[in-house]
Amino acid sequence: MVIKKFLYLSSSIVVLATTTSLTTLEEDKPVSYPKYLEYNIPYLQKNFVAFKQAVAFKESQGRYTVVNTLGYLGKYQFGRTTLERLNIYNTRDFLLNPELQEQAFIALCKVNKWILRKDIKRSVGKVINGITITESGILAAAHLSGAGNVKNYLRSNGKDCFSDAYGTTIKSYLKKFGGYDVSNIEADKNAKA
Repeated sequence: MVIKKFLYLSSSIVVLATTTSLTTLEEDKPVSYPKYLEYNIPYLQKNFVAFKQAVAFKESQGRYTVVNTLGYLGKYQFGRTTLERLNIYNTRDFLLNPELQEQAFIALCKVNKWILRKDIKRSVGKVINGITITESGILAAAHLSGAGNVKNYLRSNGKDCFSDAYGTTIKSYLKKFGGYDVSNIEADKNAKA
């Protein structure tokens, strides 16, 4: 017991002495601090780039060539009928073309924003089922379920809640993807990829 106390005190003194000697600075030497760099990391911001990446990660972990068990395709998991709406008919080429997938996501956001323009105006800022409704949440929910199902949800004050084949709900997308700045997306009913 006495030996343990001695070892403990000895090690404490050594640590204290080491720490003290490390904090002593020579006054004659100038201290150079690292230059401040302003990093612009999109996924740490709440802008459209971060929104796209968050949706992509939820849909496919951001992988362009993924096809899920229901046949949804690519980084954003598009259905074939949605792709046809955007004038994309060759799904093989679509899977192998990351640029086209990014263009398709933007085009779909524009179309959904046009379809939901009145609901966005009426609903943004309201609280439904404990979730503050935002424009980005609405666009993400429309990506999940289609604009019509989002209209039904908002107009029923959350009573009519769609869920996909895997059990993901409009409500969960409204919450998860709320608060991003998607103001750079302009509503366009004729948007194509």
